[in-house]
Amino acid sequence: MLLTISTTRQPATDRAFLLHKNPGRRHANPGGPRVADFGGRSRRRWSSAGRTALVVSAAAVALVAAGCTSTGSSGSAASSGSPASSASSASSASAAARHPSATPTPSVSAPPLTGKIVGIDPGHNGGNFTDPDAIARQIWNGAEWEACDTTGTTTDGGYTEAQFNFNVAKYLRADLRRDGARVIMTRTSNTGVGPCVNRRAQIINAAHADVAVDIHADGAAASGRGFTILEPVADGPNDAVIAASQRFGGDVRQAMLAETAMPESNYEGSGGIMPRDDLAGLNLTTVPKVLIECGNMRNAVDAGLLVTARFQQQVASALTAAIVRYLRPA
Repeated sequence: MLLTISTTRQPATDRAFLLHKNPGRRHANPGGPRVADFGGRSRRRWSSAGRTALVVSAAAVALVAAGCTSTGSSGSAASSGSPASSASSASSASAAARHPSATPTPSVSAPPLTGKIVGIDPGHNGGNFTDPDAIARQIWNGAEWEACDTTGTTTDGGYTEAQFNFNVAKYLRADLRRDGARVIMTRTSNTGVGPCVNRRAQIINAAHADVAVDIHADGAAASGRGFTILEPVADGPNDAVIAASQRFGGDVRQAMLAETAMPESNYEGSGGIMPRDDLAGLNLTTVPKVLIECGNMRNAVDAGLLVTARFQQQVASALTAAIVRYLRPA
């Protein structure tokens, strides 16, 4: 909006005429704007200073009006550069700092086994062959006396069960740690002797594991194939975990069939499951636990799988899946 104010002075002849017609008005308003009479109507005539002030005031009014009424990009740019706009922006920033956004920040899901404790017992030990007297010592397994430990079996080619058990245990430990679990191992190398089977149960019980697995391979007749999951039978110490151990055993069976090429045992148990009441690791457990014979080392087909790192990793993956399923049911 543009406001135009005319400041053109009257010609001298007009001024003389007006004064002649109204001589008494020459000093009628001393100190203020001079007034001339046009046929009974008065018109103010401004001094030079007054006209200047009026022009400045009019210009200010025009600028204010333009700022209040203009729209579009030009008006926005002008407004944003003004002191009032800057103050408003600062005020908004301050308010935002005081009141952060209520939109929740997406969170990364915790690993599935966070906060869980898992026990792993890799059966036998690589040094057991070197100290037969130590491993022959008798211990109470909760139901009867048995040897502290044994050497375990081997393939026809001499690959030891103790080595297989330990390799699978290491792969399993890595998988479980990746999934957030704290892992308790009954042995951490394959060069020692023992510990005795009752001591292994005590280690896992003392850790208050949420679940545990004893890892083995069998040494049966060469005609037999497949894996067997051994489950505890109630005998006192393990009474409270029988049902949970059976549920875990079912999870292990499903995972082994899904993750590996090893079939269910065709020579013992039923559907790959067999209750046992003569093993210290199962009789003395106070946490849910099973023992798995991952295959028969005396069978040529099974042995061809058991000695490979690929199959050992597959067994570890299957056990991990079973543990996650057991501890984090859908």
